[in-house]
Amino acid sequence: MFNLFQLTRNTFRECIREPIFFILLITALALIGHFPSVTLFVFSEQLKLVVDSSMATSLVFGLFAAVLCASHTVSREMRNGTVLLLLSKPVYRWTFIVAKILGIISAVTVFVFICNVATIISVYIAKDQFRLDMMAYYIFFSILLIASTIGCLSNFLYGKSFSATAIWMISVLLPLYCICLVIFQPHPEEIILKDLIVALSLLFFSVATMATITVVFSTRLEMVANLTVCCVIFFLGLVSNYLFQTPDGTGSALLDFVCGFFYALLPNWQFFWMADALATRQAIPLSYLIWSGVYVILYIIFCSMWAVGVFQSREIAKDSR
Repeated sequence: MFNLFQLTRNTFRECIREPIFFILLITALALIGHFPSVTLFVFSEQLKLVVDSSMATSLVFGLFAAVLCASHTVSREMRNGTVLLLLSKPVYRWTFIVAKILGIISAVTVFVFICNVATIISVYIAKDQFRLDMMAYYIFFSILLIASTIGCLSNFLYGKSFSATAIWMISVLLPLYCICLVIFQPHPEEIILKDLIVALSLLFFSVATMATITVVFSTRLEMVANLTVCCVIFFLGLVSNYLFQTPDGTGSALLDFVCGFFYALLPNWQFFWMADALATRQAIPLSYLIWSGVYVILYIIFCSMWAVGVFQSREIAKDSR
């Protein structure tokens, strides 16, 4: 267990130290922060546009972050021989791959958490369709600038990782600012805060599931091929209800079995997308969140077993252990 913890911690540190991880995060935050300005061109749907766009940005950028983290921490280590060094120690193959999964899930959880906090701030920035809270808007981007400046200074003066320092500063300053907005600013009537938090929490589950899938394919594929396969899985998961779910049957037992198999195999991302429920002001029960968590845990366990099985037979630099 100690080896598993150390490998997980090192994987998490490697992920947040990658410059591309910070670039994806800061780009997603900049987009989420600018979405309220687009609401000036819609009629009575400003908060729906902000929430939908912000959730989609968190989901897509979280997918890219998961693929890049898996490629940098798994594919690259297999390519440069670091895995051989680890396996020469008392580290089993399953320990290595499970630690990579846990570390990458932790990194993308931080990614989605920061994006979700930014989404709540954007909801408060978009007061109504005719005006924005410009003070909140400027403070939001000032926090990003301050965090980046602190990251630059810590890298220049002390040699610390710019990406990791800036991300930790953002993960501290943004939630504090969000709490201040929630306490001292009037809440928009169009959005129920509790349901918004539940809907944003479901994004953690979807990105964690995709992070596990990326590790499975990163044991065999390079970054571009891995990204392509994961994008295909992501698209098929979005439309799996229409492609594979046939309530009345197809008329063929074999085709019904094939459709049912792929419907069960592919993760259904619609389970985690509650933007429509927020738009219609439908309450999202906590039981739905709990059962979605159970579904994700079972799916992650299945993918982890799949990744371990694939990695067990993977030949690494002529290593046959």
